[in-house]
Amino acid sequence: MKNNNEARAIVTIIGKDRVGILAAAAVEIAKMGANVITVSQNVNSSLFTMMMEIDIENMTGSCDDLSKNISSRLKDMKVSVMNSEIFNSMHTI
Repeated sequence: MKNNNEARAIVTIIGKDRVGILAAAAVEIAKMGANVITVSQNVNSSLFTMMMEIDIENMTGSCDDLSKNISSRLKDMKVSVMNSEIFNSMHTI
């Protein structure tokens, strides 16, 4: 595994809380050969938010493919997957 961000992506999921959100996302991540590095999740007044950092060095397919796969399992959730370099650039002043 690389120690830099070039082989990492950020996955965010937002929506109404229900059972199995984390599991559904993890299954799709594993199917594509990526690996979960960190997970942060919160539920506030039935609103579920989660952010994951994943290692995509050995992932088959693109971040867009992964986003579509997770979204197909979590149809009622807002799902975003982006390369960490893009994510970090967007949040740098």
